[in-house]
Amino acid sequence: MTETQGGSDLRQTQTIAYDNRDGTYSLHGSKWFFSVPHSDVFLTLARHEEGISCFVVPGWRPEGTRNGIAIQRLKDKCGNRSNASCEVEFHGAIGHMLGDPGRGLRTGLSMNHNTRLDIAAASAGLMRQAVMLAGHHAQHRTAFQRLLIDQPIMQNVLADLAIEAEAAAWLAFRLFAAVDRQERSESEKLLARIGAPLAKYWVAKRTPAVVVEALECHGGNGFIEENPMARHYREAPLNSVWEGSGNVICLDVLRSLEREPGSLQALRAELHAVSGQDRRYDAALQALENDLHDLIRHEGQARLLTERLALMLQGALLIRHAPHAVADAFVATRLGGHWSGHFGDLPLAVDVVTLASRAVPEV
Repeated sequence: MTETQGGSDLRQTQTIAYDNRDGTYSLHGSKWFFSVPHSDVFLTLARHEEGISCFVVPGWRPEGTRNGIAIQRLKDKCGNRSNASCEVEFHGAIGHMLGDPGRGLRTGLSMNHNTRLDIAAASAGLMRQAVMLAGHHAQHRTAFQRLLIDQPIMQNVLADLAIEAEAAAWLAFRLFAAVDRQERSESEKLLARIGAPLAKYWVAKRTPAVVVEALECHGGNGFIEENPMARHYREAPLNSVWEGSGNVICLDVLRSLEREPGSLQALRAELHAVSGQDRRYDAALQALENDLHDLIRHEGQARLLTERLALMLQGALLIRHAPHAVADAFVATRLGGHWSGHFGDLPLAVDVVTLASRAVPEV
């Protein structure tokens, strides 16, 4: 999708599609980011007389020759290296229109909706793996005559990391469930609409922080290439950029609230379903309700709005589904009003021993 002059602004697409009058189009132009170039089929955007449209472009022509896709160079990325990205030029690449003419942005974004949830789940998985590696290391590493996992400050850090990873997983998979049900339930469809950018933004933003802290649990060894944490460290920031950087995703949250008011009602119903079970949660929910109008009205507050909605939804899901110790610690910190965003700040009342044990993989 991406071209040099436009970046995230896909309306600046300059690739041209010429109608061959046989149901196919010839595409001419260039793309700055072109993922997995060895694939058999691609989706891309191009202009023609009715506006920007979406096209399916096969990697090969029916007679067995390569389609008119010329790779200019592979990107030398700092991470995600085994997944090739490149720059290409289209020299008469044959494509087939997908969706309605001139509605390519809507067609492409409808698919981005699902890939954003994929990114949320992938980020949650990366979190979980990093936390498990940290937990495994702490379970077997001795320092100052004690295992790391038996030392109170490390217990606090591991417990906090485990909470973050669990909240991320619940958020991602609750929205996958909404996607599964959207054909049968309008409320689930609306929840998935606003929830996909919420989850993509927040889980992807929190992943680098989790990975960095998990790496630190290994000490200097975590920063050595032989340790898998080094690869996770390089990989962690990518999902914040992929399928829309943070600002683009938060603007999509605002767009869903403005154009589909029912999405806010669906989200509110999900949040209010657990009212009365935790007074701290109830206070945070009331504060959000008080601030919603101003947050939605001012575009510059879009990140704060997205963060607060995501945290409230995570809190609601943990209260409903997670063990009490997990939900209690999450609400006490993330929704308590004094959260720094760093790890290892869990208060005295939290059972860090039990929670830290959730970071250790079962073997």
